Amino acid sequence: MVLYKLEDFEPNYRDAFEGHDITGLGVYTQGTDEKIGTVSDVLVDEEGHFRYLVVDLGFWIFGKKVLLPIGRARIDYSVDRVYTIGLTREQAEDLPEFNERQTLDYDYEERVRGVYRQPTDYAAPVDASAPLDSVAPLGTTPTYARDDYSYEREPSLFGLNEQDHQTLRLYEERLIASKHRQKTGEVSIGKRVETETARVTVPVERERVVIERVTPADAGTAVSGREADFREGEVARLEIHEETPDVRKEAFLREEVRVRKVVDQDTVETQETVRREELDVNSGNFPIEER
Repeated sequence: MVLYKLEDFEPNYRDAFEGHDITGLGVYTQGTDEKIGTVSDVLVDEEGHFRYLVVDLGFWIFGKKVLLPIGRARIDYSVDRVYTIGLTREQAEDLPEFNERQTLDYDYEERVRGVYRQPTDYAAPVDASAPLDSVAPLGTTPTYARDDYSYEREPSLFGLNEQDHQTLRLYEERLIASKHRQKTGEVSIGKRVETETARVTVPVERERVVIERVTPADAGTAVSGREADFREGEVARLEIHEETPDVRKEAFLREEVRVRKVVDQDTVETQETVRREELDVNSGNFPIEER
């Protein structure tokens, strides 16, 4: 049988107790009103049933934590107290110390239950609904087996003592809304490089040679021998230039893209069937006054 801490089993357990929290309540002996410790945790089974209160004995037995079966406790929220039923100091000293790092197996629980099974001034109530073979005769100690043990077989330890719970409580179910966050998708934003052919117009200049032949105004006029300078192979040279486009590329910042998330608020309505207990009084011929 696996046991869980109450808060690990149901983190919102306080909602079921109308905001009350059993942890932190003082633990007192019934009858003497002596404080023996404080509830530090609650252990529940796989179905959520309370099985043990973890009690820090404080200065009663300094520095020791023990397990108190729920059937040996009476919780009184009106005074924020837990009263132990039939727990003696000798029993508390004999109880194995509770350590959160240790595994709570059957053998450990049997050591705990064995201490509470010892005779005390406490008279264990008999559960009328329990099978006859599960109730040990007076003066005998019942035996239990690892394979078929169940908490229901020991109502004196794990059943609610009706003598200590005379108040009839009417319960109702309420819808407790909670939210859980889940991933619905993923958006990837990246960059890619695209290429295109860009065209640019560049005006260029090219030089060319133009040869013009003109007839001077004094054409046909005789010149002297000194002016007529005949030279073989005289050449006139001109440098010809032209412009060619020189194109280069430079990178410029075109735009900036900012990526962020926004949260849209919405209200989702859901419905569920809830139950509520109503008081059913069968008084016969007796007058009943309700207040």
